[in-house]
Amino acid sequence: MRTVFIGAGKVSIGTAKALIKKGHEVVIIETDKAKIDELSEAMDCSFLHGDGSQPNILREVNPAQTDVLYCLADSDQDNVIASLVGRSLGFKRIVTSIGDPQFEDICHELGLQDTIIPSRTISRYLEDMVGGTENVELSAVIKDEARFFTFTARKEDAVAAKELKLPTEARAVCYYREGRFALAEEETALQEDDEVVVLTHSKNMASLQERWQPKPVQDEATVSTREKDN
Repeated sequence: MRTVFIGAGKVSIGTAKALIKKGHEVVIIETDKAKIDELSEAMDCSFLHGDGSQPNILREVNPAQTDVLYCLADSDQDNVIASLVGRSLGFKRIVTSIGDPQFEDICHELGLQDTIIPSRTISRYLEDMVGGTENVELSAVIKDEARFFTFTARKEDAVAAKELKLPTEARAVCYYREGRFALAEEETALQEDDEVVVLTHSKNMASLQERWQPKPVQDEATVSTREKDN
C-alpha cells in the first residue's frame, strides 16, 4: 500500500511511522526543508520538498499509484485545496483534516467525504471520560483483517440494510442521519444522505471503494492536455 502525507506534523509522522513498520510505502510532502532534513535521518520513507496544494507537486508523487492521500497541513484552506487538486489528479482516496468545524459542510458539498475533525474526536473522548464511560481504543477492536468503510447513501441506496447487496463478510453496522447515531438492523430502512458504516474484511475494501467512491471523471479537455504533455 502506498500513502502520501501533506504536512509533516505529529499526526502525519506518527501515522507514517506505523505504516512504515507494516511495510507500506510512504511519501511525505513538506514545505520546511530543515524539518525534512531532520526527519529523513530517522524515517525510512521518501520526502518531497514543496507545497502539497500545488498541482505540479502532487503530480510528482504519482497519483495513479497512490492508495491514500492524507491532507494534514496546518491550514484548513490548504487541506481543502490540496484535496480538490488531488481529486482532479486522480488520487484513489483522499482524507481531509480540518480544524474549524464550519468547513465541514463545505467539504461535504465539495464531495470530500473522508473529512476528519481531530478536535471533535478528542472532545468526545474527554466527554466520555467525565461521564464515566469506559473508552476502548479503536485499534483494540479492529484487528487482523477487519476494516471499517463509510459511505453516504445515494438515492438507489434508500433500501433496507439487508438489501444493499454487500459482499460476503461485510455488513452495515450503524448509520448517521442528520448527525444522529443509530444501529443498523437488517430491516432498517436507509435514506438518501445517511452516512452508513460498514464492518468488512479487508479484501472487500477495493470493491466497496469502487462502488461508492468512484474515481472522478476527467473532462476531454483535461485528458487532451495531458496527452499532449506526454
